[in-house]
Amino acid sequence: MSADNPVTTLRIVAAVVERADGRHLLVRKRGTQAFMQVGGKIEPGEEPLTALLREFEEEVGLRLDPADVESLGRFGAVAANEPDHVVDAHAYRVRLRPGVEIAVQAELEELVWIDPADPVARYPLAPLSRDLLTAAGH
Repeated sequence: MSADNPVTTLRIVAAVVERADGRHLLVRKRGTQAFMQVGGKIEPGEEPLTALLREFEEEVGLRLDPADVESLGRFGAVAANEPDHVVDAHAYRVRLRPGVEIAVQAELEELVWIDPADPVARYPLAPLSRDLLTAAGH
């Protein structure tokens, strides 16, 4: 990144999703390599939690109860899919209730449930995802 290519900051939300069995959700967008949390860009004038609820429903087809969402704070990282971009992420922990099923929708191509106690090296992770998995205590 240089003066010729200034860095652009993307305001996003990201959900660290935990299933009842302790596994964590990672998703991969169509045409990309890196796995990451469910989430996306915050629209102008949109509150971060509202953006998270919208993105979650769009990407995995589940309408979240805000009571199941806990703020993890804000994180910055190099963007996984946009050169010369960084992300300013409002991160949230989402604990799915037992029996809740989700499926890839919208621009997503794949989802995986990982064991956070297992090395996740078999999946290429977005820089923010590595940080969020660490922050979530894994």
